[in-house]
Amino acid sequence: MNDIGAELAEICDAAAALILPLWRSGLAVAHKADESPVTEADRAGEALILKALAERFPDIPVVSEEDASEFGAPEAIGPRFFLVDPLDGTKAFVRGDPHFTVNIGLIEYGRPVAGAVAAPPSGEVWYTAGGQAMKRLQGVAARPVRARPWPEGAALALISHTMKVETADKLAEEYGFHLREPMDSSIKLCRIAEGAADIYPRHGPTMEWDTAAGQAVLEAAGGRLTTPEGQPFVYGKAHEGFRNGWFVARGA
Repeated sequence: MNDIGAELAEICDAAAALILPLWRSGLAVAHKADESPVTEADRAGEALILKALAERFPDIPVVSEEDASEFGAPEAIGPRFFLVDPLDGTKAFVRGDPHFTVNIGLIEYGRPVAGAVAAPPSGEVWYTAGGQAMKRLQGVAARPVRARPWPEGAALALISHTMKVETADKLAEEYGFHLREPMDSSIKLCRIAEGAADIYPRHGPTMEWDTAAGQAVLEAAGGRLTTPEGQPFVYGKAHEGFRNGWFVARGA
């Protein structure tokens, strides 16, 4: 019943195809109440996704970033719902950097149980299917991906572009990684899922729609995303405006 990752990947693909021509096109940038940027690409991608989800899964409610920003997040939500971020990494998109994604995650009783993430510039798509994580490129058959064990040598951490050096140094000491690479959006979770990196510590604000799809992919690949104390990361926090606390994503 929840093995819908491939269908979600199709919808992400369609949104990615809509968004990509707008990248590096000189698109006007507006700012939301929290000063975060928003563009016509965000809005167009969201409209496509919401229409597709309503057609395919009419009984499952959706919490989506731009809709929540404009009209307010729901004050309550049932046990099963979608979380949508039509363009995660808008700042990177505006800068002309390639690390932005399209995200759809299915939540059931507080946990992400299916998801898909598309990276429009590279044509990469990651999604859950049959109890594992899959990756495909345009024109190339999908293949399973797996998170890698913590390496014997230097572990690679993916960190935010905006993270200060002293903050990264403190996290390196706390979590035991030696290498670091700055990167935007949920693509960090997918890189860990495919075994290209080891850890993503996030001691800062995010929203549930930023992480749900990527966590579903990561966990299907054998990785995990928890609180810094190792507790399960819970979704559906309507009373908190769907805000996330701190988390740590790791490989196998």
